[in-house]
Amino acid sequence: VLHMEQSGSPGSHSHRAFRPGPLLTLAACIAFSTSLSWSAADAQPSGDQPGLRQQVIPILATTFDRDRNPVGVVAELQVGLYSRDDQNGIDVQFRAEPGRFSPTTQVAVLTAIYHAARVAKLNPDSWTILLEVPHRGVTVYGNSLSAMVGLTVVALAEGHSIKPSHVVTGTIERDGRIGAVSGIALKLQAAHARRLGRVLIPEEYVVTEGDWSTPFLLHVSPVGSVTRAYRALTDHDFPGKHPAGS
Repeated sequence: VLHMEQSGSPGSHSHRAFRPGPLLTLAACIAFSTSLSWSAADAQPSGDQPGLRQQVIPILATTFDRDRNPVGVVAELQVGLYSRDDQNGIDVQFRAEPGRFSPTTQVAVLTAIYHAARVAKLNPDSWTILLEVPHRGVTVYGNSLSAMVGLTVVALAEGHSIKPSHVVTGTIERDGRIGAVSGIALKLQAAHARRLGRVLIPEEYVVTEGDWSTPFLLHVSPVGSVTRAYRALTDHDFPGKHPAGS
């Protein structure tokens, strides 16, 4: 979900995850589970970091028009990654301007990155990840962008990139499944209006979603696992082995 509001003060929020921790469940607007622990860390300058790899990616979301009717929207995120010399734990920095991430979305993104790295059998303890919403006055809520961010981080770590006009909406579960999200019909309409080439949606279906149809000429692919999603997004094999939905 995207919400338009005045952005907060400049800066960034940083979370550093050292190891899996107790199960944490958040209800309300996103309702998901995570096994990730983190502690606050001071954000480091990110502009000219040597070895920084970055990509601007699309995300699918929903918002409200002027009449308060729900509509789909395509937004963008900038994702960057560089490897430090230490092994002090993954450090994820969320920029607070021009747009920002809600606290629940930050947790969802952290969880997806951790799960993606774990299934890929990658060690993220030296990663610093930089995330920015380049839309002024926009706050991102919810968890449906988390699979796109998690897979982009793996791609950057592997020297790959997400194919232009390709996007996935969903979460990443602990076992590597792409988890269900809501608003699929509205998101597909927005993707079609923006002429995106391919949209990946979860095989898992939210019963309350009802029926929806594929817009004309939009390539929509249900995917069950990070393995299939990564191959569709990058044309490369996902590192590691993952049996679910492959």
